[in-house]
Amino acid sequence: MSKSSSDAFDVIVVGGGIVGSSIAWGLAKLGQKVAVLDEGDDAYRASRGNFALIWVQSKGLGMPAYAAWTVRSARAWPGFAEELRQQTGFDLSLQQNGGFQLALSEPELETRAQRLRRLQDQPDMPRYGCEILPSEKIRAMLPAIGPQVVGGSYCPLDGHVNSLRLFRALHAGMQEFGTEYRPNHNVDRIECSNGEFRIHSAGRELRSGRLVLAAGLGNRRLAPMVGLDAPVRPQRGQLIVTEKTMPFLPHPIVTIRQADEGGVMIGDSHEEAGFDSDLRTQVLSVMADRAIRMFPVLAGLNVVRSWAALRVMTKDGFPVYEQSETCPGAFIATCHSGITLAASHALILPRWIVQGERPAKDFGAFSARRFHVPSTA
Repeated sequence: MSKSSSDAFDVIVVGGGIVGSSIAWGLAKLGQKVAVLDEGDDAYRASRGNFALIWVQSKGLGMPAYAAWTVRSARAWPGFAEELRQQTGFDLSLQQNGGFQLALSEPELETRAQRLRRLQDQPDMPRYGCEILPSEKIRAMLPAIGPQVVGGSYCPLDGHVNSLRLFRALHAGMQEFGTEYRPNHNVDRIECSNGEFRIHSAGRELRSGRLVLAAGLGNRRLAPMVGLDAPVRPQRGQLIVTEKTMPFLPHPIVTIRQADEGGVMIGDSHEEAGFDSDLRTQVLSVMADRAIRMFPVLAGLNVVRSWAALRVMTKDGFPVYEQSETCPGAFIATCHSGITLAASHALILPRWIVQGERPAKDFGAFSARRFHVPSTA
């Protein structure tokens, strides 16, 4: 094993997707010597399936702290995007002028309204202006909607970005700050003693004073090595991309967005299929049918690509952020909204990791200990 100084770092981040890259960028910005260990191309990368949304509405039912964390990140996104643009020259095409969730029947709209009421009725729930709108008001903002749209919800904080440029900017930015990015570095084991972590990867032993596990589904295997818990599971999501067309969708829909290049993305599946990332044409057809009912213009567009990817989901759908009690200095960051939370991961979490600055008074809600409550008989 090599034990040269080139393998010693202040912080090692395991995982080079959107979550890990956002955290690594923020750590390097604080002056830390950072290494990012990433798997090869055959990894189950949740980043492959991201829908590039910055999304607030619907977040936090059952955990208001998550709603507050999401709102905080959404509000930080304009400054974050501008900072990346100034550093790297990449324009992320941030569009944050509000987003919709549309309903195609009155019962569906009422279900949506009830969910929003339950969400907002929770104690300590932040207010962010989400409202139910009738079809005529939505049509004034989205003229291309079809006649089957009866209404929907709207939130002014919602938006989307070019996620490929975000990924490129994060990698360019963190490496400009001095971060070492090491692909094809699967982690075999992690040892902790005397305040130092020794990570065995790709035939080498790397050392660091702090460790961040941001490896998505891989966190389930890695977390116990440092006394942490990552109760995550894969959830399959399928996506469709159409050919480029003239702009017709000035606001993103939770399941449909028109990218800045003109293509339309459709993503509307949440499948419990284990580690199976194969496409299912019957699911794609249902997704396409619903999208066309919302926006009839889509019926005339060709599909140029479709694929499936695996989301990283905890038992309750909320993130896990925690520092190990048995191996202090080891942290875990697991979530399924890496784009929405990128600003918080880049600007807020690193101060917690390096300086011990608690991100929020209710941040303990994100501990995996919430899953350890014994069930009553």
